[in-house]
Amino acid sequence: MPLNPDAVGSVGEPGEATWTSKDALLYAVSVGAGTEELQYTTENTKDVSQKVLPTFPVVVTSGGMGAMSKIGTFNPAMLVHGQQAVTLHRPIPVSGTAVLTGRIVAMHDKGKAAVVVTATDAVDKADGKTLWTSTNSLFIRGEGGWGGDRGPSGPQNVPPDRAPDFEVTYQTTKDQALVYRLNGDRNPLHSDPSFAKMGGFDQPILHGLCTYGFTGRALLHSLCGGDSDKFRHIEGRFASPVLPGEALTVRIWKTEAGQAVFTTSVGDRVVLDQGLVRFD
Repeated sequence: MPLNPDAVGSVGEPGEATWTSKDALLYAVSVGAGTEELQYTTENTKDVSQKVLPTFPVVVTSGGMGAMSKIGTFNPAMLVHGQQAVTLHRPIPVSGTAVLTGRIVAMHDKGKAAVVVTATDAVDKADGKTLWTSTNSLFIRGEGGWGGDRGPSGPQNVPPDRAPDFEVTYQTTKDQALVYRLNGDRNPLHSDPSFAKMGGFDQPILHGLCTYGFTGRALLHSLCGGDSDKFRHIEGRFASPVLPGEALTVRIWKTEAGQAVFTTSVGDRVVLDQGLVRFD
């Protein structure tokens, strides 16, 4: 059975996800935070209150994903994570439980492929208020051709033709993926050399969402003074794989009050583009 475009608007069964202070600390360390960011990497430093990095929701994924079961059948090996967005409605608590509800936002027919857009709302179980909304675009090769709308295309969030307002370079380590996988994504593509070779890579690659987390840190410190309470939204497209040990350069252009566009590169190779961030 091919994909079912009528699944747009479908809502999955709600599911609960719980995280602890330790989970938030592990995530911060796994995306390169260290001794200069003790509010994100420690919970017992004098005169420092622990906070949660704004991209942390990407690893809070248990439950709430049932909507994907309604889109039809496809080969999971043909699925690629295309884009990721996180909108924060309030500061993320250091520990808590959220009720996650996923829905199918759109399905686009690209001819030889399909793009499925999903969104998941996370509601704080303690008070019933929405914490964040996470949006994904999933590119599935071989599943287009039903005559549907192609959806948006062409350049988006293009940087202006001038020098960036900020440029930040973070060095990843050769072991970066081994740490990041402890957040929950145990795909052997990021750890097993033989599996990576079957996928066409000379060595295991870094999780795209790890690159996303490094990028979020650069945006947080450049635009929000390191205060996650001022961070509102981040979105970007995964353009190219990153190898553990490569350096990530984030370039940021302010475009209007409270908004900027960005790219992340390894040398001259752009690895994350179409980036947009909103902040207070």
